[in-house]
Amino acid sequence: MSTTDSDQQSLKDEIADLERRLQDAKSRLSPSDAIETLPTLANDAALHALFLLSDSALPLGSFAFSSGLESYLAHHRPSPPSASQVPSFYAFLRLSLSTLASTALPYVLAGYRSPEDIETLDNDFDASTPCTVARRASIAQGRALLTVWDRSFKTQYAGSTTANGRSETEGKAHTSAVEILTSFSKDLRTSSHLNAHLAPLWGVVTNVLSVPLRDSAYLFLFSHARTVISAAVRASVMGPYQAQSVLAGAELQKRIRGLVEEGWNKKVEDAGQSVPVMDLWVGRHEKLYSRIFNS
Repeated sequence: MSTTDSDQQSLKDEIADLERRLQDAKSRLSPSDAIETLPTLANDAALHALFLLSDSALPLGSFAFSSGLESYLAHHRPSPPSASQVPSFYAFLRLSLSTLASTALPYVLAGYRSPEDIETLDNDFDASTPCTVARRASIAQGRALLTVWDRSFKTQYAGSTTANGRSETEGKAHTSAVEILTSFSKDLRTSSHLNAHLAPLWGVVTNVLSVPLRDSAYLFLFSHARTVISAAVRASVMGPYQAQSVLAGAELQKRIRGLVEEGWNKKVEDAGQSVPVMDLWVGRHEKLYSRIFNS
């Protein structure tokens, strides 16, 4: 890394630290003071985008995959057979989130911070994902997200550079990110080397939608947890009310926050599989005799 690149990264890290400290300071404000700082146009726009991205009806195709859960359950039959599979599910969810945080989250953060590197990040993520099934699912969901951007979000978020309370500098950065995303989508139709993986694209899209970076990272992990829990319901591991209890639980919130903090400063060069056996569970899915989820 050159001196200039090092200086730029140091500045980005300093900005991220200042933003974190600002958020911490705001959270310590008394309710009466906090009310004065919250109802801004920018905050409303970010909240609206969060609602859009967290909607289970968002057509990303993630609910067509079990992220390896179906394979895991098939290879971990309870003893006796009548025993509950819930304890095994909790173990899988914890390991699955760890895997996503160590392999994909650094690319989400990098895509958000440096949209101009989307092609490099996309290729690097593809090269560092040895599991064919996981790679296939990531590309399918990434392309679905890009389609959602092209067909649904683009007309609303590619407008004025000063929209949503942005300063002129922020507006120029926003315009640049929109152009990068548009160019990537166009090149994808004719290129043989682009893949459109979900993680780096999630970072770029949430940047364009003005979602705060920490919220983007949190929602990325939360959406994965929600998908795995939904798969558990459809696999008859638990009922819908128990599933909602898991989603609403303090343990899941603490887990996701902790993983975001752990990966906040992790570079893509340091990304890697933290649970090697997860690739086996995911990869063995397409070898199952019968299955209810896609590979």
